[in-house]
Amino acid sequence: MTVMPRPSILSVEPYVGGESKVPGVNRIIKLSSNEGAFGPPPAAIEAIAAGAREAHRYPDGGAAALREAIGARFGLDPARIVCGNGSDELLAMLILAYGGEGTELIMSAHGFMMYEITGRWAGCQVIKVPEKNLTADVDGLLAAVGPRTRLMFLANPNNPTGSILAQSEVERLRRELRQDVLLVLDSAYAEYVTRPDYDPGQKLVDSTPNTVMTRTFSKIFGLGGMRLGWAYAPAAIVDILGRVRGPFNVNAAAMAAGIAALAEPGWIEKSIAHNTEWRGKMAAAAEGLGLKVWPSEGNFLLVDFGDAARAKAADAHFRARGLIVRAMGGYGLPQCLRITIGNAEECQMVIDALTDFTRG
Repeated sequence: MTVMPRPSILSVEPYVGGESKVPGVNRIIKLSSNEGAFGPPPAAIEAIAAGAREAHRYPDGGAAALREAIGARFGLDPARIVCGNGSDELLAMLILAYGGEGTELIMSAHGFMMYEITGRWAGCQVIKVPEKNLTADVDGLLAAVGPRTRLMFLANPNNPTGSILAQSEVERLRRELRQDVLLVLDSAYAEYVTRPDYDPGQKLVDSTPNTVMTRTFSKIFGLGGMRLGWAYAPAAIVDILGRVRGPFNVNAAAMAAGIAALAEPGWIEKSIAHNTEWRGKMAAAAEGLGLKVWPSEGNFLLVDFGDAARAKAADAHFRARGLIVRAMGGYGLPQCLRITIGNAEECQMVIDALTDFTRG
């Protein structure tokens, strides 16, 4: 007899990250994974290097210093923060703790792929709700809730579409959602949002017992390689996460880098200003070339080429120039490419490549 996994595992298609190499091309510009435009903050690089001397020591299992730093930076209670090996680990812990066989997980049709992958892994039935103009439909999400629903995931802003729900709609979603359904607000791109009414989830976590906010150091703080994320949750949910997480789930170098990144003067402000400027310039250039660009609140653009064949041709054109962007077929958007906002030179290279492609 052959040893077999649970049947739900076999329904999972492995996650494929953004590419980083193109055969035969010397200089590669990777704009496929929404990594920070400026790399890690200088203080974080120094902290990682300094930590090498203590690599033989186990890290602080409770991430106390990091939680204190996060709490001070964002005005949160450190006792209600849980740190993880990227926010992906925290999302998985929530799904495994509150979902599983016989339960349902609800997400929007073009939500972050890891919700579906981990949900299936856990044995949940994953329900993907159609969107309106590539934006989560609150009425549709609520209508999808059934007796077995235990989890709902909302990325706000959403990856890969870049869309965002108004704060009033997020609050309505929580208010009208059944109380025994956990709402997880994935706010990986929160720092890039400039809308004055936006709240990444803190208000709902503080005012309800059944909402969790997840965040990451992988985007604006440029620490994707360190795998560092965190969740802010009600005390009862923090207790559950403490029971299921590994005893040393965050490594010492990542924690040191996170603390240093939070303290880097002007880093967030500089990154926001750059992202806002070049996201606008790239969108205007693409639209001026006759392409549709979906509104984005993240550090990326979703460019619509009209059909899958043209998007594939554009992708090949980029790759020939050493520009790696993200094809969206896996998200059900084969006519689109997602392009990260890189540094100024990289953004100009994207504009030039788009210009040559559309006019070629």
